[in-house]
Amino acid sequence: MGKVHGGMKCVKYLLFVFNFIFWLSGLLVLAVGLWLRFDPETVELLTGNDAPDTFFIAVYILLGAGGLMMLVGFFGCFGAVRESQCLLASFFACLLIIFAAEIAAGVFGFINKEQIVEEVQKFYSSSISETSNPNATAVALIYHKTLNCCGGSTPAATNDLCPDAPDTKDCLSAITDFFNDKLHIIGYIGIGIGGVMILGMIFSMVLCCAIRNSREVI
Repeated sequence: MGKVHGGMKCVKYLLFVFNFIFWLSGLLVLAVGLWLRFDPETVELLTGNDAPDTFFIAVYILLGAGGLMMLVGFFGCFGAVRESQCLLASFFACLLIIFAAEIAAGVFGFINKEQIVEEVQKFYSSSISETSNPNATAVALIYHKTLNCCGGSTPAATNDLCPDAPDTKDCLSAITDFFNDKLHIIGYIGIGIGGVMILGMIFSMVLCCAIRNSREVI
């Protein structure tokens, strides 16, 4: 038999619906993380022993967050249905920890955003400077094909590498645009999930307090 009545019954089902949405959000985050990790273009650009791995570190954090969100969403649904104070309080604590970790990851990503792009640009620049190295030449060709670009930031460098396509966009600018687009996707998802988590913390605390008050009345 349910412990809450009236308006709190509505809060209970709202929390259940929220947790289901939160679970789906975790699934979305996990799917986006897998897409960023196995996206053919990204994998090609960051292939090689000396390729920077900062971008993939951020992707692995995203994958971990998605899996954790799915787990927490499941227990939140169970706690709402069972009207368990313990599970709801644990759910609130988990949301608070995830929210704090998300803020920390967001600050880290914002601070290191330019570093990620610069590392990839340096990796490309080193590949076009080592023309005698077949592996470096292969890396440069991958960038040219994937990003539809060629050469460095100066017209002279572009003309030397691509005499047949002098008007092609330089690869340093193409790298900046490519990774900024990917990082913006992560940022928008983070903001959306953060808003959802705040609502979840409010609902869980309201329902938890209602359950406690109903027990005190009984």
